[in-house]
Amino acid sequence: MKASELRQKSRDELSALLIDLARESFALKMQKGTGQLTKTAQVKQVRRDVARVQTILNEMARA
Repeated sequence: MKASELRQKSRDELSALLIDLARESFALKMQKGTGQLTKTAQVKQVRRDVARVQTILNEMARA
């Protein structure tokens, strides 16, 4: 996801996306713990997406 795409979404959409990303992050951590994770780079990508969404939400809150 790009930040420019995220800035076009509403707060509610971003909040829903953040919840989905948190669930995906949890699922990936569980897969990693059990040794079932094949794409290890996906954990890093989801973590960065979460940070990106949180940054956009913080920018909206300040504005």
